[in-house]
Amino acid sequence: MNDAFGNGDSLRIGIEEELLLVDDGSHRLSPMAQNVIAGMDAPEGHVDHEAYAAEIELRGGPADSTLDAVRQLEQLRAAARDAGATLMGAGIHPLGGLGDAELVDQERYLRVLGEMRGLIQRTPECALHVHVSMPDRETAVRAMNGLRRWLPLLEGLSASSPFWFGTDSGLASARAALVQAYPGRGVPPHLHDFSEYEERLAEIEAGGGPSDYTLVWWDVRLQPRLGTVEVRELDAQSRLGDVAAIAVLIRGLAVAGADTEADPVPSASLAWSSFRAARDGLEAEILHDGSLTELPTVARAAVEAALPHARERGDEEALEGIERILREGGGAERQRRAHAQNGDEGLLDLLVRETAEPL
Repeated sequence: MNDAFGNGDSLRIGIEEELLLVDDGSHRLSPMAQNVIAGMDAPEGHVDHEAYAAEIELRGGPADSTLDAVRQLEQLRAAARDAGATLMGAGIHPLGGLGDAELVDQERYLRVLGEMRGLIQRTPECALHVHVSMPDRETAVRAMNGLRRWLPLLEGLSASSPFWFGTDSGLASARAALVQAYPGRGVPPHLHDFSEYEERLAEIEAGGGPSDYTLVWWDVRLQPRLGTVEVRELDAQSRLGDVAAIAVLIRGLAVAGADTEADPVPSASLAWSSFRAARDGLEAEILHDGSLTELPTVARAAVEAALPHARERGDEEALEGIERILREGGGAERQRRAHAQNGDEGLLDLLVRETAEPL
């Protein structure tokens, strides 16, 4: 397998976010991605279709600091608005109807449609992806193993889709429940080295899975083509400050993991804890150091582990955003408060307003 590990500076960060496109008046889904992308003044490769016509993907380039990476997203959000878009950052549209999911007419997505069928036709799903560049294959594997143990925490911190199909799902991230129906999602295996990674890919293909490793959708995975380790499948965020806080935490934990050999926590334990985090959000009890622990306690331990690298890159202020999320609530908590106060209209207004706010 060819890879780009070590090509360029290591431990740089890149962030991708998928955002919903909604009507400016009703704030309902609007399948206008083609027009928005064509009208955007953005560098090549920094904006693209996702599977859905009512969704775009914004991609920041590699950056030395997390704040610089998020400022790139801020500029791309502004360029989308200048092209006529009204953006909504959330895991799924709270009122999107079942089957309200027009797809982009591209070969990749038509292939996915043929394989996933009704799964991809339920409602658009939006994720936040964070990449950290790695110097070599084995360091990347260590970083992936290190991040793997923090997946339940990251699920709970990013949960931002409590409503689905017009009702409260009872979950903090309804989107997490939806995407688990796809094959290959969820917690990856602990890998001993890069050769085992290649063996696992071969096993997937042997069972009828994809030969293209970019279609192996683990919650944290290697991206050899980019030379990164990638945390993916977190809910998209409305507030750029929350994007910054989650992203800088991920990079700090990736660096900490790259320096040590992580203990192989059982996948089943992490999967159940990730479900608890998707269900209960910031109020979840999740696995940490062998026992169930309140999520805010785990979050503060993660911040302590990530702080040295954040400080080294000038991102200490961004990392303070984790404490703000714990104090003020994440997307799920804010959405439920808005809905309780002002119903559906207040909920949609909150999401659109927060997505338009500057960093």
